[in-house]
Amino acid sequence: MSKQMDENYWRDKLTDEEFEVCREGGTEAPFSGEYWDVFDDGVYRCRCCGEVLFGSQSKFESGCGWPSFDAEHFEGAVKELPDSSYGMQRVEIRCSKCDAHLGHVFDDGPTDTGLRYCVNSLSVKLDQGSDETEDDTE
Repeated sequence: MSKQMDENYWRDKLTDEEFEVCREGGTEAPFSGEYWDVFDDGVYRCRCCGEVLFGSQSKFESGCGWPSFDAEHFEGAVKELPDSSYGMQRVEIRCSKCDAHLGHVFDDGPTDTGLRYCVNSLSVKLDQGSDETEDDTE
């Protein structure tokens, strides 16, 4: 699929705001997203492809204004890339299946993992009907 065909596909599938975050690496404003203060049971799926990325059992209140998780749901669900934008050294996280931008991961988490996956609500969708113990990957 060419880059233009890929862009057209995602523009048809996503809202303008979702496209900006997921496909262009944007960031929603803190405390504005749908899931920053939601702690319902379920799994968080990639907004673009539906892949399971995070489980509600790993979600915690970080005070940063974005949904925060201490671990990916299954090893390899997200991929990490160096990000030196805006003069900062960070680690970007993307969906391993469709390459959607999710947010960033930091090493200041409060649990045993020491990680804080800081995720844009626009890049995920809570699926309350899924069993968190199931590996939904193919």
